[in-house]
Amino acid sequence: MARITRKELKSDKFALEIGHTVTFFEHHQKELVRYGAIAVGVVLLIIGFGAYRRNQHTAREGALAQAIKIQEAPVGQSGTGGLSYPTEDAKAQASLKAFTDVQAKYPRSAEGEIAQYYLGSIQADQGKLAEGEKLFLDVSQKGDDKYASLAKLSLAQIYFAGGRDTQGEKTLRDLIASPTIFVSKEQATMVLARYLMAKKPAEARKLLEPLRTAPGAVSMAAITLIGEMPPQ
Repeated sequence: MARITRKELKSDKFALEIGHTVTFFEHHQKELVRYGAIAVGVVLLIIGFGAYRRNQHTAREGALAQAIKIQEAPVGQSGTGGLSYPTEDAKAQASLKAFTDVQAKYPRSAEGEIAQYYLGSIQADQGKLAEGEKLFLDVSQKGDDKYASLAKLSLAQIYFAGGRDTQGEKTLRDLIASPTIFVSKEQATMVLARYLMAKKPAEARKLLEPLRTAPGAVSMAAITLIGEMPPQ
């Protein structure tokens, strides 16, 4: 297949959706953790079926697109093309099978790595953190840098949820030092600051202060987080 290029990812819905979903997690972290979901609401890596629908020229892309379509199908109502599921569990099982098939058939391809990330997200969203961690760890160690960075972001969340704060902090600091187009330095910094707010508020504030003057939404998000911190 003609792999999706870095340039294309910067300009299409794929890259844009990554930023939106990371921001969603940052703003809804308490709710997600309360319900046992570490990975990402629906999924941190929302590629967007439309981006792939424009590029379905190979079997790998088509298989991944179909798996994503299942993951995004509605529950309890009619979906696009009539695809829907009676319960979240039914959809989760169908999604697991579809992504497992893609990962098994096309290992170490871009589609296989994305499928494995989705599998980790689904497992973690179901509260199966050990299974999710194993999948994320594999992507983080063997996958393309772009997908590895997303896996590391999810791993950090699992580490913090399990009381492994040192591992979580180190993972996020590594992402800050080596950002990618999917996990920026600013995104990793804000996630780390949110985790440090309760136990190390001074350190969290130190991380956030430089972002107050950053352009666009980064500044607004940093100011919001600073406003949520306990008074000095």
